Amino acid sequence: MTIDAKTEYPQIQWVEKDEPRSARWHSEAGNLPPKRVILADDKLPAESAYRLACEGTGLLWKGDFQNARQLLQAMTRRLNKARAKKVREPSSITEAFHWHRQDQIQRARILGMLLISLDEKLVVKLRRAPDVKAAFEQVHGKAEGHSVVSLRELQGVVGAYEWRKAGVFIPALETEIHPHYGVYSPIRGEYLELIEQAPLPEGLEEAVDVGVGTGVLTALLLKRGVKKVTATDLDPRALACAKENLSRMGMMHKVELQQTNLYPTDERQFGLIVCNPPWVPASANAPIEHAVYDPNSRMLKGFLSGLKARLTCDGEGWLILSDLAEHLGLRSRDELLGWIAQAGLHVLDKLDVAPKHSKAFDSTDVLHEARSKEVTSLWRLAIK
Repeated sequence: MTIDAKTEYPQIQWVEKDEPRSARWHSEAGNLPPKRVILADDKLPAESAYRLACEGTGLLWKGDFQNARQLLQAMTRRLNKARAKKVREPSSITEAFHWHRQDQIQRARILGMLLISLDEKLVVKLRRAPDVKAAFEQVHGKAEGHSVVSLRELQGVVGAYEWRKAGVFIPALETEIHPHYGVYSPIRGEYLELIEQAPLPEGLEEAVDVGVGTGVLTALLLKRGVKKVTATDLDPRALACAKENLSRMGMMHKVELQQTNLYPTDERQFGLIVCNPPWVPASANAPIEHAVYDPNSRMLKGFLSGLKARLTCDGEGWLILSDLAEHLGLRSRDELLGWIAQAGLHVLDKLDVAPKHSKAFDSTDVLHEARSKEVTSLWRLAIK
């Protein structure tokens, strides 16, 4: 493996027609390219493909594109069958969660070994291949030469492209929010109900949305009558996504977007600061997971510890947080309350809502015991 000095893209290497070949390697999760890559086509049996992928061998596909999709499905079935053979039951829901995360990592690694080549014009030169140029450019920009990506990731890029075009209808806004690739979509809408219900601080004119994402919370605050929102995020994709959505709704003139960690770059104090941090204190395996997983509760602790200094004396901080981590044994309620107290804050009120997503009712889910008890809360916090 080598690194392209100009773009800092890793290079993937293989041998084709007895000649060494290389191309730029794309991995949204930041995975390194396979050290060993062989050519594969329609003649490769699914069992052999699965075995090679488990061994860490990349399979650069040269056959029919739709057959590659079918092969990926066959490899997935073999993975599921292998997982079902594990006989030892986890001793606790916490152990079940860690096993689940390890299984997700292993699944992504193995299924990511089926590779697709794109030429310098982002064309997949395979039989029955779709046109992926617009979808790929929307995520990675203009082509900079021959590249290789896993089929699984390419499917994600195309799926996100279609998802972005269609959008997610938000009843409270009476319009669609269009999530960008890598930006968490507000498909779990129950927490938006809490933003609608919580009473705004009296005389509020300006608020802060920490971790703006798609911009949906900023839009809801503006619709409720807040005159200006300063919205922050570290991720350029999130800021671009929020700007596009808020511009489409005619709200961008009331918003200041800042690329920064947590709080606005100036030292002003605000009457309302809203934050919907990742809910589960665990490591993220891909950029999209940063909206769900917060290692060591870093963002949650950072928001709480800095809140007092950024609130006006009668201001409020709204913390939107699921208690799933508590049911998984990853964080206790006492820990959360302790962090709130240590930050010089107290709880004015707590609004709760039960989840409505399908996993909360799926008894076959390995984490059903925890998901079935989950509650999402809006904690109204104020200075002691």
